[in-house]
Amino acid sequence: MPAAGGLLTQGLAVRNIKITLWSLLALLTVLWLAADPAALQAKTFFALRDHMVQYSGVIAMACMSVAMILALRPRWPERRLNGLDKMYRLHKWLGIAALAIGVGHWLWAQGPKWAVGWGWLQRPQRGPRPVFDNPVEQFLSTLRGPAEGIGEWAFYAAVALIALALVKRFPYRWFFTTHRLLAVVYLVLVFHAVVLTKFAYWPTPLGLVMAGLMGFGTWAAGVVLLRRVAARRQVGGRIDALHYYPGVRVLEVVIGIPKGWPGHQPGQFAFVTAHESEGAHPYTIASAWNDADRLVTFIVKELGDYTQHLRKTLKVGQDVTVEGPYGCFTFDDTRSHQIWVGGGIGITPFIARMKHLATTVDRPRQRVDLFHTTADYDEEAIAKLTADADAAGVRLHVLVDSRDGRLSGDRIRAAVPQWREASLWFCGPAGFGQALRTDFAAHGLPAQRFFHQELFAMR
Repeated sequence: MPAAGGLLTQGLAVRNIKITLWSLLALLTVLWLAADPAALQAKTFFALRDHMVQYSGVIAMACMSVAMILALRPRWPERRLNGLDKMYRLHKWLGIAALAIGVGHWLWAQGPKWAVGWGWLQRPQRGPRPVFDNPVEQFLSTLRGPAEGIGEWAFYAAVALIALALVKRFPYRWFFTTHRLLAVVYLVLVFHAVVLTKFAYWPTPLGLVMAGLMGFGTWAAGVVLLRRVAARRQVGGRIDALHYYPGVRVLEVVIGIPKGWPGHQPGQFAFVTAHESEGAHPYTIASAWNDADRLVTFIVKELGDYTQHLRKTLKVGQDVTVEGPYGCFTFDDTRSHQIWVGGGIGITPFIARMKHLATTVDRPRQRVDLFHTTADYDEEAIAKLTADADAAGVRLHVLVDSRDGRLSGDRIRAAVPQWREASLWFCGPAGFGQALRTDFAAHGLPAQRFFHQELFAMR
């Protein structure tokens, strides 16, 4: 997959996500230690507890803040992380990190209180209340009670909402609604953090970084609540044609976009809103862009609670909103050969690429083998796929599971003896892609450089 600075594959992209996450955690840890060096010299359990409450709170809020910013689908991290699919993976990991560290923060805050109540620990003697010279610090001290109370309930809400977001069986329309509530929870937690963060932190580099993250995060939460996420990348369209392929349970949706669409590269995807109650759903684009007809085609498989009803709810002439394009799965490399593997509905980006090649005068001088493996079969759909391959000069291999068995690395290598000179582009079930990647890497293909796979999971 191409990136802002050159070729970046799925393996490198995942590594970059991990590096980004751990770098954030390491940076904040270093800044916290610089702001509070006494934490390394805590002599009693309760002194350690006070430091760990502060540390875990800082890290959890930083993770939530960055996750909230990424929820806006900003352009610059998408390019650096090589696609919105990778950026959303980072968003997910940040949410999980915030959840795990937030639980630790809650345990550090509440656990010693329980231990004192059970007689396991003795509460330390409290000295006189401190006198604050700074009026801001004095004001914040008066809010400690409310901040602790509503912060605890916001934590419980965050745990429930993040946990629901991680449950794949939770219907998308409910996920779409409940996930937005995290913006409200986040704003409450910002209040909690501003009041309860040690006041001495704020003039330090740690305080400046946290103020910036929570400031941008607060703005992002407002954008989410106002439903203005990526508003500048949204254009109005109208459904021009619908065609259903019963053999593969796929609906082809052609949308006319009279103005505003910037064009797209084959392999990219877009969010489409056809019903406001459902919100925007991501679909890979299955057509090349032609500024003359200004049509964008999507191929939608009946997979979930929403998509299985689309052929009954969508109508020709219906107004829709299209947002994008997104993604970096765009077939750019300099290898002499490309191997494409489309598993099931994962054939979609390859259809777009073939349509693009068929209308391109100066085609890349690359040989292409396309393997389409499917459990379902529709004669009309395969006929169209064959025509697209012929027009693009692509060698097509269609494997129906019940007839031909499963596709494997050995079968691909037998069909393409020049596989060592090829790059491999995969779109389909994640487990299948990982198995192919591991197999080709074991046979000597530099998978980190030449195996390309989208992480097409938006939740």
